[in-house]
Amino acid sequence: MATPVGWSQGGSGSVCLAFDQLRDVIEAQEELIHQLRNVMFLQDENFVSKEEFQAVEKKLVEEKAAHAKTKVLLAKEEEKLQFTLGEVEVLSKQLEKEKLAFEKALSSVKSRALQESSKKDQLITKCNEIESHVIKQEDILNGKENEIKELQQVISQQKEIFRNHMSDFWIQKQQENYMVQVLDQKHKKASGMRQTWSCQCSREK
Repeated sequence: MATPVGWSQGGSGSVCLAFDQLRDVIEAQEELIHQLRNVMFLQDENFVSKEEFQAVEKKLVEEKAAHAKTKVLLAKEEEKLQFTLGEVEVLSKQLEKEKLAFEKALSSVKSRALQESSKKDQLITKCNEIESHVIKQEDILNGKENEIKELQQVISQQKEIFRNHMSDFWIQKQQENYMVQVLDQKHKKASGMRQTWSCQCSREK
């Protein structure tokens, strides 16, 4: 922002200080003028010399001129003060507006952060639940695999036993067949001998 003519960079505090100082000067000048008037009034009542009167009158004129200049300077400082106060008010409103916007944005960010934190907690809980479920499933699968291995061992043992039984059965079957053949041969031989014996007996009769 551009600096007004006659405006110092001290800010509103410097302007207020200058304003107070000028006001004190004006009050002091007005008091001096009042005293000079009282002196002139007293001089009207008492005889004074022309030189003294002229000196006092000259001093009064000078003080009036200085007082007028001070009033002009005070008016300028008042104008600067009003301008500064206007700027301060505008900046204060702008600052308040920015503050409200910042608080709104901050509230929105906090709300979003809480939501994200809640989502994160929910995801962590869900992941923990899934992980626990997976561990349980793995335990179940491991148990099933162990059962399958045990069953495979049982089946292998049963196969071996079956093979042994089949081998024993085959041997027994072979033995039985051999015995049947031997008995059959003996039976046939005995039958032949009986027929021969029968024929001989018939001839003898």
